[in-house]
Amino acid sequence: MEPEQTDKQLRKEAELDREQAIEEAQRVAEARRAEKRAAEEPEQLAKEQARKKAWLDREQAIEETQRVAEAKRAEKRAAEEAEQLAKEQARKKAWLDRERAIEEARKARRDGL
Repeated sequence: MEPEQTDKQLRKEAELDREQAIEEAQRVAEARRAEKRAAEEPEQLAKEQARKKAWLDREQAIEETQRVAEAKRAEKRAAEEAEQLAKEQARKKAWLDRERAIEEARKARRDGL
């Protein structure tokens, strides 16, 4: 029975060695994956920072465009208000001049009679 035990022991040892080899291979593979992740991390961080900067730049450009557009609208409103005021003043002056002319004509007719 000794040869059977030795054969069983050898098979057990071989199985144990195979399991240890598999575990070692898994540890090595995990270590490589961890190294790869660690190596890629700065690159990913840089990409993320670049994306954030691009987003912020876009947002600032949009805000600047909106600010410029609002300033132009405000200038246009101010010009339109000034033009409207000038038209209103011209209408009032024309009305006053017409009323004055009518009054002067009445006065001249009265004085002439």
